[in-house]
Amino acid sequence: MMKIPYRTRQALKRLGIVLLAVLLALGLVAVCWFVWLGRYVVYVRDQGAVLDMSLNAQIAEGVEAKPPENQETVSIYYNEGENAINTSKELSQLTGYYANTDALRGGIPAVFDQISQLDTDVPIMLDVKNSKGGFYYSSTVTENRDSKIDPLEMDDLIKKLNDSGRYLIARLPALRDREYGLHNVSDGVFDSRGAYLFSDGGIYWLNPSRQGTISYLVQIVNELKGLGFDEVVFEAFRFPDTQYMRFDGDKEEALAEAAKTLVTTCATDNFAVSFVQEAGFALPEGRSRLYLESADAGQAAALAQETGLANTAVNLVFLTEVHDTRFDAYSVLRPLDAAH
Repeated sequence: MMKIPYRTRQALKRLGIVLLAVLLALGLVAVCWFVWLGRYVVYVRDQGAVLDMSLNAQIAEGVEAKPPENQETVSIYYNEGENAINTSKELSQLTGYYANTDALRGGIPAVFDQISQLDTDVPIMLDVKNSKGGFYYSSTVTENRDSKIDPLEMDDLIKKLNDSGRYLIARLPALRDREYGLHNVSDGVFDSRGAYLFSDGGIYWLNPSRQGTISYLVQIVNELKGLGFDEVVFEAFRFPDTQYMRFDGDKEEALAEAAKTLVTTCATDNFAVSFVQEAGFALPEGRSRLYLESADAGQAAALAQETGLANTAVNLVFLTEVHDTRFDAYSVLRPLDAAH
């Protein structure tokens, strides 16, 4: 048997120690890598758990490390007694059109040209904000803007439509807001897989039970009311459809209470607060409508019955691209392009 020299054995021993240290270091790096990567795993409704690197470590810095900043809040007052909501000025049936985000990004002057060809008694709905937290007009609630929409052009469009006396509706996502969630962690809903907010495609979901969330929405509504809008429509007024969200309480009850607070606080005899929801959603008392998306014309009557609304012609609004006479018994809004 060949005998290995003492010096060679010592060298091999040192080499083994170095290799072991390198392997341990690599193992530690791998563990840290997977832990770091976990904050970028988000849940997308149609795809499940996916890796979203576009967050650029915002979750770690904005949600896990930074405490929420103190934001200005708006007191919630309930109209009671002599100051109760006056519904003597009844809502009327809507047959009009809407300009969504894509249409506005395509050119606001072109949108105005299309609207100006319609009679002034035709209602118009405008998207005014996206789920990233970017406002389309010159909002004083936040400095966040949509980079593809000129706020001054949007301001001018709103003023012209308001000056014409047209019934004007604003639509915005209520409980999906990346920027607000990023800077107001306590007002969001948390992911059950870690100490960070639940994110759907990089967009944070807000908790409707939080006073800060309601206060934020009330500020926006009051601003839109001051700009001359006659109605605000909250879409994304729901919880995310996922098993990875942590929420203690009854979801339906939380949404119903939030809707009641928003209508009671913001609705007046000439301003409505409405919601895009499912047919089974119970509208709170007050000046409000229920908006349904992507409904089949053949199911319109059944959906109307399911809502339980006393006046479906006025309080039920279908958002559809279809020109079908079966929608004529109800309020309906179609894309602006469908008018021509």
